[in-house]
Amino acid sequence: MIQLGQYPPAMRVVAHLSDTHLLGGGRPLYGSVPVEDRLRVALERLEASAVDPDAVVFTGDLADVGEEDAYRRLRAAVEPVVSRMGAELVWVIGNHDDRAAYASLLFDEESDGRPQDRVHDIAGLRIISLDTTVPGYHHGEIEAAQLDWLREELSTPAPLGTILALHHPPIPTPLEVMSVLELKRQEELAAVVRGSDVRAILGGHLHYSTHSTFAGIPVHVASATCYTLDLGANADRLLSGVDGAQSFDLVHVYDEVIVSSTVPLAPHVEATGFSVEYAPMIEGMSPADRLEQLSSKSSHLNLNEAASSAG
Repeated sequence: MIQLGQYPPAMRVVAHLSDTHLLGGGRPLYGSVPVEDRLRVALERLEASAVDPDAVVFTGDLADVGEEDAYRRLRAAVEPVVSRMGAELVWVIGNHDDRAAYASLLFDEESDGRPQDRVHDIAGLRIISLDTTVPGYHHGEIEAAQLDWLREELSTPAPLGTILALHHPPIPTPLEVMSVLELKRQEELAAVVRGSDVRAILGGHLHYSTHSTFAGIPVHVASATCYTLDLGANADRLLSGVDGAQSFDLVHVYDEVIVSSTVPLAPHVEATGFSVEYAPMIEGMSPADRLEQLSSKSSHLNLNEAASSAG
């Protein structure tokens, strides 16, 4: 499609999914949540959409208890879809994952127990997968050696900048009990990324969509595909995980800005819209005619829309 507004098409597009929490044998999570079905729906929605991602990023908690079969099933479900879309697959490790199984079954590498940090070049956009896990624990932390490595990596800017992908997002959460499991020593990470070419930080872990800033950098947290945490739960619930409101995010990288948008897994009944058959007509208009037809409340297109709304 031609450029219709002030901004040209995004230079890169990243699909951001998180917290799949798969179990071996395809078992449902907590005995009731069909996590493989939820992942399948997310991938089907992404592939069927008009979005053409350059990369697909999963920000951790890929397996619920680190089972080898869970990683095999995850890889078998995800890799063919990402390959068909012509995108690069970026895995990030989470606190529910196992480093050895993660390395051997997703990367065909042996693990020596060290953090699983990797760098991906998406045609000039650098995506750094940073391991924030603490083996045996659910909170997050980054080792001094990792910070030194990250500082060295960021010392050379990437042509389109850097996206830092990690599991534990370096932001506050209104769910106080979750704050116990936050990323520790965040000030040390801030000292490394502040003033660098890091344009956005992608995270997971919280099981709800949220956005903030860290060291002046936008932070985008994708909700889970497995289950979500209900911020509007009754006051008598300290924490409430629900099988609903799952989603993933689309990250559009422009020249000067990055936009993160949330896509719900559950499709809904369309109330209004336009078919793609309208596209050639819209593209064929002059900019002035296009603005008049789409913006003017008295235009032919908008009058037809208003008539349909009125029944």
